[in-house]
Amino acid sequence: MLNVNIKIGVVPLHFRASELAFALAPLPKDELPPTSPLTEEDAQDLDALTLAKSYFDLKEYDRAAYFLKGCRSQKAYFLYMYSRYLSGEKKKDDETVDSLGPLEKGQVRNEALRELRVELSKKHTAGELDGFTLYLYGVVLRKLDLPKEAVDVFVEGIHALPLHWGAWLELSNLVTNIEMLKSLSLPDCWIKDFFMAHMYTELQMIKEALQKYQNLIEAGFSKSTYIISQIAVAYHNIRDIDQALALFNELREQDPYRIDNMDTFSNLLYVKSMKPELSYLAHNLVEIDKYRVETCCVIGNYYSLRSQHEKAALYFQRALKLNPRCLGAWTLMGHEYMEMKNTSAAIQAYRHAIEVNKRDYRAWYGLGQTYEILKMPFYCLYYYRKAHQLRPNDSRMLVALGESYEKLSQQAEAKKCYWRAYSVGDVEKMALLKLAKLHEQLNESDDAAQCYMLYIQDIFSCGEQLEHAEVSTALRYLGQYYFKNKLYDEASLCAQRCCDYNDAREEGKALLRQISQVRDQIETPSADLFAPLSNNNTPVRRVSPLNLISFTP
Repeated sequence: MLNVNIKIGVVPLHFRASELAFALAPLPKDELPPTSPLTEEDAQDLDALTLAKSYFDLKEYDRAAYFLKGCRSQKAYFLYMYSRYLSGEKKKDDETVDSLGPLEKGQVRNEALRELRVELSKKHTAGELDGFTLYLYGVVLRKLDLPKEAVDVFVEGIHALPLHWGAWLELSNLVTNIEMLKSLSLPDCWIKDFFMAHMYTELQMIKEALQKYQNLIEAGFSKSTYIISQIAVAYHNIRDIDQALALFNELREQDPYRIDNMDTFSNLLYVKSMKPELSYLAHNLVEIDKYRVETCCVIGNYYSLRSQHEKAALYFQRALKLNPRCLGAWTLMGHEYMEMKNTSAAIQAYRHAIEVNKRDYRAWYGLGQTYEILKMPFYCLYYYRKAHQLRPNDSRMLVALGESYEKLSQQAEAKKCYWRAYSVGDVEKMALLKLAKLHEQLNESDDAAQCYMLYIQDIFSCGEQLEHAEVSTALRYLGQYYFKNKLYDEASLCAQRCCDYNDAREEGKALLRQISQVRDQIETPSADLFAPLSNNNTPVRRVSPLNLISFTP
């Protein structure tokens, strides 16, 4: 087998195979697989192949291709074509770095792709491509924006060489939904389980992904650091931050010099504002290898956490010089430009991220936020819809969609989005508040009161009432609502609660005086809106149920 380090991103494929092999129990000597014998063509091309491989390892791709021209073996032909492809990619990257602006960068192309496609197409029609050259043919087709043809070729290549993980990964970048995944005719091989787990994670089917990885652990891969890292990434995707952090810390203990996925680890530390831990991670990775993409991203996150956004953007740019297809760096750089109010640069960064991976919901969401700043609600709606399609149960996407609908005066759709956001578990505790304010604007007082009550219950049950200034807004409205409906006990309780907040104290006192004035004239039985206050001051709803079914999508 040709010992060429085919790379996806910056990780050689043989590295993943070695990592998995290390996790398994070693085989006895007599059970080791035999090495593949040399064919006559392999023997004739051996010297040229050895020389070309030396040049290839030195990244002298044109030189490697020159000495392989005319060789007849499958191994030599693959290295010849692959060298030509990488030569074109290297020249494209160099030209991209030298280009002046985003418009010029978008026009840079690998000039070798069309020639390679013509040659590989002829060989493919003649049935002369093996698993490796089929993989390369698929990559060329994908680069030429021919996804359907690329999918067919990658599937064919996987059948020809099932253990080539590179072809599986390239195929994963072209699968857009679960229906497409189910329609693929894939070989029944153990590596298919790794692919399915990877795809489930990419398609946000985290429960299925975790089950697949658990099955692989039970099948003998319990020591695999790759699986631990993938499970940590899966928990990161569903924002189970504590579980993801625990797994990454376990991973660091087992493999302290690991750099792969450390950028994702730094994202978690950033979200938790764990500045000392993020600083330690950045210094540690610099000592290991300061010229890795992940290292630059970690340092960028560290500077971002310190609100040094110019320095953060600089390190994300360095990461992209090392690997222009680094999805995380493009997205994070977009975030930094947003912080610096450079919306045009942010849009370019997010668009590059989408070019790398159309399933990156963060880039779609970032574009929506950018156009929201530019006050272009129709654009916002389009990009937020894209983000919502990728993360249908993410309340942040639904709230953003609701705000866009509200700005476009589509109140019915906005109500559905806010209610759906609450139903799936509102992360930021804002959906009910926005829904209540929308009802208030539309003079739907009963519905507004219902939503404000649910909002207060939600906030108090989480013990966050003192941190949420909007609680006073809800209490003010409820106090006035109950007063107008002559429910004076309930209004009095809301008014008393208003006195706990500086911005609502005076209104609360005024309402108490109004209630005191009318109580001598009208006596209303207590409806016991709130149960007796407990130690955590959690209110219990006792209002007549209102019909919110019409707002549920």
